[in-house]
Amino acid sequence: MKNYPNKIPSLEFMRVIAMIAIIIIHTGLFTDTLIINGNAWLANIANQLSRFAVPLFFLIAGFLIQPKLMTSPLLVIRKYNAPLLKVWLVWTVICLLLPTNLQNVIELGYLGERQLYWQFLLKTPLNSLLEGGLVHLWFLPALIIAVAIVGLFTHFKQLKLLLPVAIMLYLYGVLAGSYASLTDIGSPFLTRNGPFFSLLMLTIGFEIRRFEVKLSAQAALLLLCIGLLGHFLEAYWLFTKGVPFSGHDLLLFTPLWASGLFLYLLAKPKMGDHPLTYWLSKSILPIYLCHLSIAIIFFNIVGIFALSGVSRDALLFFGTTICSVAFVKLIEKTPLQNILFR
Repeated sequence: MKNYPNKIPSLEFMRVIAMIAIIIIHTGLFTDTLIINGNAWLANIANQLSRFAVPLFFLIAGFLIQPKLMTSPLLVIRKYNAPLLKVWLVWTVICLLLPTNLQNVIELGYLGERQLYWQFLLKTPLNSLLEGGLVHLWFLPALIIAVAIVGLFTHFKQLKLLLPVAIMLYLYGVLAGSYASLTDIGSPFLTRNGPFFSLLMLTIGFEIRRFEVKLSAQAALLLLCIGLLGHFLEAYWLFTKGVPFSGHDLLLFTPLWASGLFLYLLAKPKMGDHPLTYWLSKSILPIYLCHLSIAIIFFNIVGIFALSGVSRDALLFFGTTICSVAFVKLIEKTPLQNILFR
């Protein structure tokens, strides 16, 4: 089996880019720019162009954890997932306690504002359980579940079934997710959550390393472009059927897009090899954990000053990005990092 270095520069670099893409999604850039027939197309395109990010995180996780899972699957399930579960619980509590709507706090008080949010979460208890205290935390339970499933398939020596099962779950997730209004297939919770999305992406990363799959940079780019084009054609076709263009976390072509990008990064391992890359990449999970709470602060500021256009986008994006990095780097110098950041 091919030995890879502990840190592959291109993967570390793209983790940083992926985090920026997630901030673009969560700050809703260009929402009031280029409105055509009531649709913010620049915002729609920026949103969907950023959808490679979370699939890439799962791919990288599967790729990096594969050797350890093959050696001691049950031990790795416990050791890998326990810290993730801890930070999920910590940030769930934090996000349940932090107010998000300043106007409601002024009018209703802290408890009044929070009760509205808690009641909202209780309307869909299973979905809320798979997310946590704030919507972006869904990533952690999804990763925990996917690692556990791959580990169990490995432990029971049923790896030949892993990819087929992951594909079937993914197809169900898409048909009961973005295609739900067309298929009438239901789901007890958003299929972005749980194993439907995460398992396939983690499995692809796992299998790429297990079978030492390699593509040339050109072939990987071709796969990336096919997947990207397919994803956008799907999104547009669904838009013509009444499904919002920017509402897709996963589509049928999304795995091809993400896999092509991942294989391109493996074909160009030295890309992004710079000290700044490693300085930022080691803090990606902490930045992910805190960024949406910080974005909410800036959303409130935007509302107070009625900002729009470039000033709105600049404050939301740069404010969230800079303050998230600054907050994380500050906390990493204190004992609190062991509580907040794994």
